[in-house]
Amino acid sequence: MHIEPYPWHIAVLIPARNEEFLLSRCLRSVQAARAALPPGVTSDVVFIADCCSDNTLSLAKEMLGASGVAASSQCGSVGLARRLAARIALKRCAGPLRHCWLANTDADCEVPETWLIDQISLAEQGAEAIAGVVSVDSFEEHPPYVATRFRDSYLLNPDGTHPHVHGANLGVRADVYLAAGGWSGLSTAEDHDLWNRVMAHGRDCRSLTRLEVITSGRVRGRAPNGFAAALAAHGSTHPEVAA
Repeated sequence: MHIEPYPWHIAVLIPARNEEFLLSRCLRSVQAARAALPPGVTSDVVFIADCCSDNTLSLAKEMLGASGVAASSQCGSVGLARRLAARIALKRCAGPLRHCWLANTDADCEVPETWLIDQISLAEQGAEAIAGVVSVDSFEEHPPYVATRFRDSYLLNPDGTHPHVHGANLGVRADVYLAAGGWSGLSTAEDHDLWNRVMAHGRDCRSLTRLEVITSGRVRGRAPNGFAAALAAHGSTHPEVAA
């Protein structure tokens, strides 16, 4: 894919809590996506190790080196951790906010190499916020019928749109983010909250199935009632009982 150089700066924001086992996959994929950006597009990574008791922070610092920043926090909620990441990213951005894009994901995710190029390309076309979808890396922690239940219920429209909002795959232009009030301090559903406020401002929000990241299929997630809990709910009733 050829893309003309844009005067864009893109900051990848990643909150984490005790993610030392999955973090390497995430950061390797993010760095590959950054490396795929065309000349003229600058990028940054802001990693927040929130309430961590393992080696998440040290591993992030080692992998990012001088190509980003990794900081610890005691925010206690994913919304506040994302908000802190965004605040640091905006301070590190020297250009106009209209040309600064905040790409959000989670530390248990793997993004495709085109993840950032696709977002900048859409931003050039006028998109002010973008919601992508997720796929699950493994269902091994779940009963065997959960994979089918999840895939059957995860709505993807034939026209390439979808109704989902995941903080693991959400991009927003920086000035639009600030105008909407930024991330709230919610412990869960902070992604829907921000998305709804951006939409309420009449912004150009696009929900596209072709923007996909891989997330972990673990049963117990970091945010209460988050994606892991929703995935686990598919296994709460055996098909024979449900029938």
